[in-house]
Amino acid sequence: MEDRVLSTHAMAEEQGLEGTLRPQQLGEYIGQDRMKESLRVCIDAALGRGEALDHAIFYGPPGLGKTTIAHIIAKEMGGTIRSTSGLVLTHAGDLAAILSNLQPRDVLFIDEIHRLPPAAEEALYPAMEDYQIDLVIGQGPSLRTMKLDLPPFTLIGATTRAGALTSPLRERFGLVYRLDFYQPEELQIIISRSAELLNVKIDEDAALEIARRARGTPRIANRLIKRVRDFAEVKAQGHVTQAIAQEALQWLQVDEAGFDELDRKILLTIIEKFRGGPVGIEALAAAIQEEKSTLEDVHEPYLLQSGYLDRTARGRQITQKTLQHFGKSSDLFSINI
Repeated sequence: MEDRVLSTHAMAEEQGLEGTLRPQQLGEYIGQDRMKESLRVCIDAALGRGEALDHAIFYGPPGLGKTTIAHIIAKEMGGTIRSTSGLVLTHAGDLAAILSNLQPRDVLFIDEIHRLPPAAEEALYPAMEDYQIDLVIGQGPSLRTMKLDLPPFTLIGATTRAGALTSPLRERFGLVYRLDFYQPEELQIIISRSAELLNVKIDEDAALEIARRARGTPRIANRLIKRVRDFAEVKAQGHVTQAIAQEALQWLQVDEAGFDELDRKILLTIIEKFRGGPVGIEALAAAIQEEKSTLEDVHEPYLLQSGYLDRTARGRQITQKTLQHFGKSSDLFSINI
């Protein structure tokens, strides 16, 4: 999954690239306009009062900019960011070590916050509410607890599964934002900006061509411009025209709908093996030899959002849009599409 050019998860070799292309200020952040407007007001109000920003949580599919917005908030608030993951904080002591080193207005960013173990999550509650944390000192008969005061800080959580958050944790966030898939025109701006930072000469229609196939996801858009750049350097002296972009994307096996081989396999399996559906997620996962969680977390969000897949009480089924994409007639199917 991680080797897919259309994977929404960051690849190891892309960490440096993402940092280079990441916008540094809220005004540079493209898309998510309602979220930006709200954050601008909240940040300015907090700065005006000399306070830390309310704790915030961002949820939505991976690759949409949750980590980026956390870095921007830290910079706008004049603090630094400490990043970790819910998978790493296995003990309350791990969390205490990080919290005790924060400075006023710093940001603690916890990715995949829904994976926090119960002990670490419970240790967060007093830190979020009262800027205090309970420390356990000593052991045996001499064991005692003491409260450590923390500076005013902002906890920012990111999750792809908002429904997996416990109610006590979710209710402690003052700011809650959902990040949605981007429009092609927004991704075109992101691609043009990234191309400039990468010293890539790209035509506007070429940037839009890439944007249309980037699945509404900035991370994928930036990965595609990097791959298209490599192709253009070999085939077209580095100039990315629309024709070169189309040729490069065909070479990458990314079609006009932003599907790769695995996406096509999912949809064609529903069409050809299950007569368009509906089909249960377990049966579909078995048919294509993929994990159920991979289908739900990686493939389905884009297919559902873009209208190529429906999720019903009886299972998944394809849509008229899917049939048109593959050149199939709806007359061959008994489902109501």
